[in-house]
Amino acid sequence: MRSYSLIAPAKINLYLEIIGDRPDGYHELAMIMQTISLADQIDIHAASTDYIRVYCDHPQVPTDKTNLVYRAAALMAEQFPDAYSQFGGVDITVKKRIPVAAGLAGGSTNAAAVLVGINLLWNLGLTQPELEELGATLGSDVPFCIGGGTAIATGRGEKLAPLPGLENINLVLGKYRSLEVSTPWAYKTYRQEFGSSYIRDSDGFASRAHAVHSGEIVKAISHQDTVAIASKLHNDLEKVVLPAYPQVVELRELFAQQPGVLASMMSGSGPSVFAIVESPEQAEVVKQQIRTAIPNPDLELFVTKTIAHGINLAA
Repeated sequence: MRSYSLIAPAKINLYLEIIGDRPDGYHELAMIMQTISLADQIDIHAASTDYIRVYCDHPQVPTDKTNLVYRAAALMAEQFPDAYSQFGGVDITVKKRIPVAAGLAGGSTNAAAVLVGINLLWNLGLTQPELEELGATLGSDVPFCIGGGTAIATGRGEKLAPLPGLENINLVLGKYRSLEVSTPWAYKTYRQEFGSSYIRDSDGFASRAHAVHSGEIVKAISHQDTVAIASKLHNDLEKVVLPAYPQVVELRELFAQQPGVLASMMSGSGPSVFAIVESPEQAEVVKQQIRTAIPNPDLELFVTKTIAHGINLAA
C-alpha cells in the first residue's frame, strides 16, 4: 500500500487587525501569519476499502466526520470521484504535538497536510494555488498552512500575499492544556465592544489592507530585523480575551519580564502566548524560568522557531 508522511507546522500571528464586517458574516481582517517549527505529523495510507478513517493519539481530538482532517479527505473524494474510485479510501493517522484549541491553526494545518498528501497519493498533480482554493472551503487558515512561511492575509484570512520568509527567530510558546478560548466568542465580543469603529465599505477595506502592506512591521520583515518585528507585534483580539482570561494575562506578562525576551503576545484568538527571544540558549532559559514561576503541570511550554515553509514530506 502506498503511503506518505507529512509534517504539518503550526502558525502564529505576528499581526492581527480586525477591520470590519463582511457581507458574508465573517470579519474583514488584515493579518501577518508565520509558520513555526512546532508541528504535527500526518501519515496517510491508501486503504483497501472505500472508507476514510482517522486515528489520533490525542484524547481531545475527535476522529469522526467532525474532524477537519476527515472533512479534507472527504472533500478530495467529492471533488475527484474518479481518483477516489480508482485508489479507494485512506487511513489517516494524526500524531499531535501542536496544542489543541490553542490559536495555532493545529486543525487547519492537519487538513492542509491531508490535501497535499492525497494530491500525491492519487497522482492528481494539483498546483499549490489549486490546493489553496480547495483549502479555503474548509477554513480561512487552511490556504496559508499549505505553503506556510510568512504572508499577509486579508479578506477573512484566505487572500494571501507572500512576504520574505523569516527563519530561525527564536520563540518560547505556552498554553494551558485545559484552557480554551472560543474563536467565535472572541470575534463576537470584539464586534459588540468595538463594532462602532469598524470600516463599513469595500473601498475602506482595500485602503486599510494596503496600509498594512506598506506598514512598519512589513518593512521590518523585509529587512529581517527581529528587534523591529518584535516592537510591532499587534493583536486586536487581546482587547477582549485578556480581560476575560487572567491566566493568559499572567503568562504574557511573565514572558515579557524575562531577560532576553524582546516581546510577547497572544497568538490568534488564544489562549497560546509566545515570546520572541534573542537566542536558542536564552529560549531554553526562559522556558525554565517560566516553569519555575508557574509549576502548574497544566501549562505546556515549547521552545520553537520560525520557518519559511508550510506542509512538507517527513524526512
